Amino acid sequence: MDLLIVDGYNVINAWPELIAVKDNLEYARDRLVDILSEYGAYKGFRTIIVFDAHMATGRTVSQMQGELEVIYTKEGETADSCIEKMVYYLVRQGERVYVVTSDFAEQMFILGAGAFRISARELKNDVASIKKEIKANISQKVLARDRHELGSRLGKDILKRLDEMRRDGLD
Repeated sequence: MDLLIVDGYNVINAWPELIAVKDNLEYARDRLVDILSEYGAYKGFRTIIVFDAHMATGRTVSQMQGELEVIYTKEGETADSCIEKMVYYLVRQGERVYVVTSDFAEQMFILGAGAFRISARELKNDVASIKKEIKANISQKVLARDRHELGSRLGKDILKRLDEMRRDGLD
């Protein structure tokens, strides 16, 4: 399973809908976690979101929700340094790692370490595309499920007889 590592505050500060709510930083973080939980599940990613601890008072260091993990760095450690350590270790373990950040220096390190980089804007576009795809798939399933045609539940002989009756009525 591919791994998606996300610099949480970098994404929050890049997405307009999260910038709009970042006065309530806890809500912005929770919103990002919800979005990436759905995205990661749909794409088949194991997802790790990393936040700087100094911005997350009263939080635990790490929280797991299925294939999604939220990490708050140790006091004095930045999200960038935490991500760099993870990438360096995981790539050497043979993991396929994608890192979401728009920080240029971080992107250079990530590429140099052998991981793949995704900008916050690219992720936003892909999330929007996936949401449309999910919505279309759900709509198709609901339409197929809610359609109760009589013909699909009757035997061929009854259908033939009904069709004959319908044709006779047209004459």
